[in-house]
Amino acid sequence: MKLQYWLLIILLGAVWGCSFLFNAVLIREISPLWVSAGRVTIGAAICWLVFFATRKKLPTDPNLYWQFLILGILNYAVPFALFPFAEQTVASSIVGVINGMTPMTTVIVSQLWPGGEKASWNKVVGVAIGFAGAVILALPSLGVGASAQIIGLLAAFIATLCYALTLNYARRFAKVEPYAVASASLTGAALISVPVALFFSGIPIITRPETWGALFGISVFSTSFSFLLVYWLLPRVGATNLSLNTFITPISAILLGVLVLHERFELIHILGIIVIFLGLVFIDGRLVKGWRKAPA
Repeated sequence: MKLQYWLLIILLGAVWGCSFLFNAVLIREISPLWVSAGRVTIGAAICWLVFFATRKKLPTDPNLYWQFLILGILNYAVPFALFPFAEQTVASSIVGVINGMTPMTTVIVSQLWPGGEKASWNKVVGVAIGFAGAVILALPSLGVGASAQIIGLLAAFIATLCYALTLNYARRFAKVEPYAVASASLTGAALISVPVALFFSGIPIITRPETWGALFGISVFSTSFSFLLVYWLLPRVGATNLSLNTFITPISAILLGVLVLHERFELIHILGIIVIFLGLVFIDGRLVKGWRKAPA
């Protein structure tokens, strides 16, 4: 694979890791529901600009638009609200690591999904190791009065399940113009999330410049740019190589959480992160296959 593709995969993982920093800034002034609503609304607008600028065509099948709506709710509206909700009680770096468990929840959902990919032995081992790491990561939150943190961790985990569901659900769009999928599904997410945010949180009031900056960053870079880059990279590098950004996103979230937000890490957190990364190595499979061939 070309060096420029490797650099873009690293960039993609880093940009997605930035979203957890942006969330942490945004929830200081607006609700998690408005974080999601603002992110998908601005993100959809930018995607449509790119869509029309590149003269792409919309699909003519009207049934597809209901499916785009479902995709938008599960892939954008719900997880984009759950992650900032989790960060109200859990450090952004820890939430970023939980997000890194998406390949593990995907293995489980794919196993149960009709026509889904069946798990190989290394993926089963990787899932087991990953969940052990998640338990280790959650141990400091199991003390007295830590129920809010447990709820936050569960919210982040449910968000990864949403991603796992949509990764399987999105297979039906294999022959649809990718930019149309991104633009239409983000629009569907906006149509749902904005009324919900208005009903439960009222009209948001933003007074701090850093809040506007975080909203711009998470909408433009962590949403529009990143998803358009995914669709551009996928046919060039393949799904397996593209999935390596999963290793970069938690690292980016951890570094930004520690360096910018001054979040503190306990030794047990570091152990949990190492175990989760070991699980990701098993799920990826390439290093494991290399280890098995070496003795032969």
